[in-house]
Amino acid sequence: MADPLRLGIAGLGTVGAGVVKIVRQKANLLGARAGREVVISAVSARSKSKDRGVNLSAYAWEDDPVKLALRDDVDVFVELMGGEDGPAKAATEAAIKAGKDVVTANKAMLAMHGQALAELAEENNKVIRFEAAVAGGIPVIKALTEGLAGNSITRVMGVMNGSCNYILTRMQSAGLTYEEVFAEADGLGYLEADPQLDVGGIDAAHKLAILSSIAFGTQVNFAGIALEGIENVTIEDINAAADMGFKIKLLGSAQMTGRGLEQSMAPCLVPATSPLGQLDGGTNMIVLEGDHVGQIVLRGAGAGEGPTASAVMSDVMDLARGIRLPTFGQPAATLEKAKAAGSAAPAPYYLRMALDDKPGALAKVATALGDAGVSIDRMRQYDHADASAPVLIVTHTTSSEALVAALDALPATGVVNGAPVALRIEQV
Repeated sequence: MADPLRLGIAGLGTVGAGVVKIVRQKANLLGARAGREVVISAVSARSKSKDRGVNLSAYAWEDDPVKLALRDDVDVFVELMGGEDGPAKAATEAAIKAGKDVVTANKAMLAMHGQALAELAEENNKVIRFEAAVAGGIPVIKALTEGLAGNSITRVMGVMNGSCNYILTRMQSAGLTYEEVFAEADGLGYLEADPQLDVGGIDAAHKLAILSSIAFGTQVNFAGIALEGIENVTIEDINAAADMGFKIKLLGSAQMTGRGLEQSMAPCLVPATSPLGQLDGGTNMIVLEGDHVGQIVLRGAGAGEGPTASAVMSDVMDLARGIRLPTFGQPAATLEKAKAAGSAAPAPYYLRMALDDKPGALAKVATALGDAGVSIDRMRQYDHADASAPVLIVTHTTSSEALVAALDALPATGVVNGAPVALRIEQV
């Protein structure tokens, strides 16, 4: 049997402790499947005395993750600290320069510095693996780099943040406001220390940037993502969408067009009967579309100790077996610097607005939309007790430019109260 593969694990939070448990509990299975032992040589974290529910006494301890990365008895540096810069980036770079392969769950670091790290790894003939960085236990990185390697990917789409999906589905099922469910989710520990990473769409956008790079052979471009969080989604929108046969999801979408790479992360409506529409709670779902394979739907736990540690170990096992791939599926030098393009693919839209309850108000709105080239598919008006009538409109497929022109024209009608809500409808 070959020499053991020796791990150095930096970061012993939920995921790091989960990796230690798998290595300890599944030692025989891992060895049989890899053809060599997988062992832990040393670990590092901010506090040595903290009880993590797993015995660490058999492993050497390093206070400094960079020193861990430089140890002679470490073959693979497992970075589970998080953070786009700071110790995580410094230790990752040190590990690569010291001749170590890297396994990481750090989506922020890869989204912001992925190209430079990929180039550094290839210069040193090393590998960076990161299955755990996107969608927890769902093997979407392997699906793109290996299973679908013979396809030109036409679109990547999905729900990539379980906390946001929990909030939106809980709002609908319990009839609660965004503020009420946000407080509940925070109390249950579902949100990051900085909740804006979740509800602002930043965490999910990091993941989308990584998937786009692999799918379209481009350099990671987080800055090119049109980003909007879920903070402005109201219970009124949730209920109105349901009444029209839709669910609201924080949806990531990327596709290559003649104008450049379109990437967006924003609340969208999806058909309630679609796979994405039926996705409840903290689950993630990624939809991949290829020219030969058609549509592939991957669903599973997007976070948590077990699923994420499982993804980390899938990368460790590949390295133990000698499977080595370029960071983003092809050599870093061949990744194109794609032009960022705003979302221009035509789509139907959901509009919610409050109109003066007087004759001709709807006609004025319909005229303003029509003059901008936006055609109405469905319209619904609800009972109301005051002088402002809530109205819902679903448009036919239209361009984003036409929609913006229509929204800009609505105030001039003199019958619209407040700013209309507009959400894209994705057909999946």
